[in-house]
Amino acid sequence: MIPTLAIALTAVFTAVSCALLGAFLVLRKMTMVGDAISHAVLPGIAVAYWLSQSRASLWMFLGAAAVGVLATVMIEVLRKNLKVQGDASIGMTFTTLFALGVILITFWSDSVDLDQECVLYGEIAYVPFNSWSIGNLTMGPIALWSSGLLLLAVLGYIFIGYKGLKMSSFNEDYAAVLGISVAAWNLSLMAMVSFATVVSFESVGAILVVALLVVPAATAYLLVEKLHHLLMGAAFIALIAALGGYACSRWMDTSIAGTIATLLGVQFLLVLLYQQLFLKRNHHAVA
Repeated sequence: MIPTLAIALTAVFTAVSCALLGAFLVLRKMTMVGDAISHAVLPGIAVAYWLSQSRASLWMFLGAAAVGVLATVMIEVLRKNLKVQGDASIGMTFTTLFALGVILITFWSDSVDLDQECVLYGEIAYVPFNSWSIGNLTMGPIALWSSGLLLLAVLGYIFIGYKGLKMSSFNEDYAAVLGISVAAWNLSLMAMVSFATVVSFESVGAILVVALLVVPAATAYLLVEKLHHLLMGAAFIALIAALGGYACSRWMDTSIAGTIATLLGVQFLLVLLYQQLFLKRNHHAVA
């Protein structure tokens, strides 16, 4: 496969997957939870990598998802049971788990070929060099396959759970009356965010994936009033940022992931300016 095409497709698949999940985080006012999970999965990644010695291992995904769900449970326990303020519970959880991950990586530095910069920043330009094969047949870059499967998983998750996600995002009490398990949907969403973070960490990094989780949905939220429009708008904005950011990075010879995140910020500012100057409407509810 052409390296340029592999990089562009990986960026698109990753950006759209994160944007779709981010739409529900924005609706739930839980965008900082996405930030928390993207950092908190580090100890899960470190332990799984130490055990498997492979960054392509299924154990890495399971370890990160488990820690992501653990972070969600910790935040909810601190916030609801122990009456800690929401922002404080998020900050305490992700900084503690992230620091633990850094300690584990440092402690196992002799046996674990994984460092903080690999997880934090990533490098999507290296995607074409890490391929997998079946016999003598080269199947293409691992990151391309994993990001494509992630997008299919996210689309399937939203399609199957659209009603539950919608109801639990807008009115938890009403959803509970209808027999919808709000806690189960919250945990499943956090698990999907964890998986998206792990799939993306090697190509775009845990820090930059936060921009993909938050900014496309936040930008689309300024323009739409329906949930399905929010999902489509966030996906489209992420698509434009991924392709435009990659093109700009090649032109300016800069970091691909950094340029994509920067373009997301530019898009948000332009949409915000457009809303204030032309639409002249205040914050509105999405339904």
